[in-house]
Amino acid sequence: MKDECVDKEFNVQCNPRTGFCINHFRFVPIDLIDVAGLVPGAHEGKGMGNQFLDDLNEADALVQIIDISGRTDAEGNSVGSYDPEEDIKFLQNELDQWYLRIIKKGWDKFSRAVNQEHLDVKKAIAKQLSGLRVTEEMAVEAIDLLGLSKNPTQWSKENLLSLASELRKRSKPMIIAANKIDVKESKNNFERLKNKYNILPCSAEVELALREATKSKIIDYVPGESEFKIVKEVDEGKKKGLMFMKNFLKEFKTTGVQAILNEVVFNLLGYISIYPGGVNKLEDKDGNVLPDCFLMREGSTALDFAYRLHTDFGKNFIRAIDVRTKRTVGKEHELKHNDVVEIVARV
Repeated sequence: MKDECVDKEFNVQCNPRTGFCINHFRFVPIDLIDVAGLVPGAHEGKGMGNQFLDDLNEADALVQIIDISGRTDAEGNSVGSYDPEEDIKFLQNELDQWYLRIIKKGWDKFSRAVNQEHLDVKKAIAKQLSGLRVTEEMAVEAIDLLGLSKNPTQWSKENLLSLASELRKRSKPMIIAANKIDVKESKNNFERLKNKYNILPCSAEVELALREATKSKIIDYVPGESEFKIVKEVDEGKKKGLMFMKNFLKEFKTTGVQAILNEVVFNLLGYISIYPGGVNKLEDKDGNVLPDCFLMREGSTALDFAYRLHTDFGKNFIRAIDVRTKRTVGKEHELKHNDVVEIVARV
């Protein structure tokens, strides 16, 4: 993900141990999983369905990449015209059916036990689906939204499918990357879909070309920015390509690749960036300035951060210090985005 680095506030240049920093923009690594292919019936184990769904279960959020131009179908075959919305519906249906299959495993016995033993149905559902990272809070929200009876034996097949869909949306939030937005046919498709789905336009081809031109020292470009600077003379052919990319960025403001990653981290998952540092020293023992940046959930406390740094820091926590204000805060202090925090613990 990309964010403005705090080093500028302290009039220093950071030296990240992981990721990198360009022009005071910090790029923090996140893990991306390229999952196996999906075919109709994957939720029943067809094709590489089981592997696909196992891979998905490792993810906190999903990015579905579609060809928004409609030039390729669900199997990747070149076609004259294809509705990209079909790809969106197809994936969502497979995921909903996957959740439904897990919910229905031993459902009759489960629902009777919940009813007869007067168990809290929301807690019971969360426990049954904990393997899908469904929390009790998610179960509460979904069941309340759907207005389901407290007696799960009364839930219909339609109720179960609706519940599966709601829990999928909460435990695996998704954004759709509308790739090939630079193609002529793409704009109409995107306009048609943008109000129906969480979807952002992007062009992987333009982003790749910009990265290659940067690597060749033809341009200065910071990923995710809306412009670049040409720093080297090029022939007419390359100049034409650079002008196409300039016009593309002028229209769309970004290639969309970095914007999608940021959308996942900050909006879908609700993370904030927290930097460890000292009031009088921002360097580590090797002299690296602000070497680390950690992604934490919104609502994380100083104690949460201490444990994130090291278990011993959490167990032996004394206090934390806001490096900007030099103010001492306690373990329950809620952290804010881009806080720089020093943890004081018993040795």
